[in-house]
Amino acid sequence: MKKLFLIACLVAFTYTASAQIEAPQPSPFSKIEQKVGLTDVTLEFSRPGVKGRTVFGDLVPFGKVWRTGANANTKITFSTDVTVNGQTLKAGSYAIYTIPNKDKWEVMFYADSNNWGTPRKWDDSKVVAKASADVIPMPVNIETFTISFDDLTNNSGIIGILWEKTYVGVQFETPTDKGVMASINKVMGGPSANDYYAAAVYFKEQGKDMAQAVKWIDKAIEMTKERPRFWFYRQQSLIHAKAGNKKNAIAAAKTSLELATKAGNADYMKMNKDSLKKWGAL
Repeated sequence: MKKLFLIACLVAFTYTASAQIEAPQPSPFSKIEQKVGLTDVTLEFSRPGVKGRTVFGDLVPFGKVWRTGANANTKITFSTDVTVNGQTLKAGSYAIYTIPNKDKWEVMFYADSNNWGTPRKWDDSKVVAKASADVIPMPVNIETFTISFDDLTNNSGIIGILWEKTYVGVQFETPTDKGVMASINKVMGGPSANDYYAAAVYFKEQGKDMAQAVKWIDKAIEMTKERPRFWFYRQQSLIHAKAGNKKNAIAAAKTSLELATKAGNADYMKMNKDSLKKWGAL
């Protein structure tokens, strides 16, 4: 009996020792993913709160390297090479460290991205890119430390850092045009109607060779004559208009409007009517 009691006590002790209490973290982990042009960007960081404290200049001293968040270092990963302040960051992961000051921050991308906070021994050779960022005062208090991807374009984005009443942003640029042009050149040996369409629309949106864009969109229209697509004709109208041929633009818009009406697509009906009014055809 005594032996059974001792066994029961041992089991209870073992269970108690191995049990763990689950509770919210004071600085919860966050992971965000963003597509910028053709580049996948992933950001991993922890999010402390203000909690009634004075952050910059006190909790986070001015003039000293900061982990830019809490817990492990903030990590950013790029699927392609990118550029920051004219400096190339190869595809891969980097820690983001900052040196906050009252009016301007220094933002650094550090090659070693596996540190708990700042490295025990800082190595300047591992700073592969750095940029200065002006401090923009916020009109409201940002309680939880935040990093966002702002002002996105096909070719760039801004890493925005917000906390307390401070915002700083650092722009990075992606090699989108290089990637798209490589794709266009690769498929133009035997492109489909969709390939011609996509290439023409890209040239229109990026302000490239409009004569070439006209050839490609006209080829896409020709290849889909048997099953015409109102969105193809819509882009044809815009491309011809941008190329300076209003007559062809109007004709394409009218065809797009007719096809969109048959399909019951109110958005394209309105867009085409607006363009036709702008060009004096309605």
